[in-house]
Amino acid sequence: MEWNNKYTYPKSSRSIENGYRKYLFGDEKLPSVTTILSATKSEEEKAALANWKERVGHKEANRIKTEASTRGTSMHSYIEDFLRGRINESFFETNEQYKNMAKEIIEKGIKGRLHEIYGMEETLYYPEQYAGTADLIGFYEGKDVVVDFKQANKPKKVDYIQDYFLQLGAYTLAHDVVHQTKMKAGIILLCTKDNLFQEFKIEGAELEMYQNLFMGRVKKFYEMNNIS
Repeated sequence: MEWNNKYTYPKSSRSIENGYRKYLFGDEKLPSVTTILSATKSEEEKAALANWKERVGHKEANRIKTEASTRGTSMHSYIEDFLRGRINESFFETNEQYKNMAKEIIEKGIKGRLHEIYGMEETLYYPEQYAGTADLIGFYEGKDVVVDFKQANKPKKVDYIQDYFLQLGAYTLAHDVVHQTKMKAGIILLCTKDNLFQEFKIEGAELEMYQNLFMGRVKKFYEMNNIS
């Protein structure tokens, strides 16, 4: 796989305002993709999350969330280091969970399939609407795509990862608008803590559907916050 700097991605900083994460581009402040999705969850989604916290207990819920976040960050870093050519394993290689998960994604989702890398951990934004950070943008199995790396405690069903698809809809749409592209797919490469690899892909009409659904969530977010 090769690096191809065909697009110039913007630099940005982030801040938290009124509990919302925002991306700063000069004088412009845009809400993050994850902030929009979190703020516009349905009542059913909110109730399901609240019920889970009650069931396991708030302390345990926070522990699980923190553990997953830490594991996910480490897994992302390992994959990025691999793609940037920084991995230099010693003979006495450590057997850490996040590393094994990253290797599953590298072996089954990246090697032989990812041919060009346009960017990693790049800021993408839709002017005056929203911004976010894409894990990977590149040429994958003959198509220009946005890829997100995910970790999970147990295998995922499509019905339970709609927010992942909405994220990909947001990122691909932002890329198309700003860089005059036509991204062909959004891909999730996921590994559970038991090292089960899963791949999910949205493309064609389904990708356009999620792009439109996300813009509906953006509209709802701005209406909720009385922003015209």
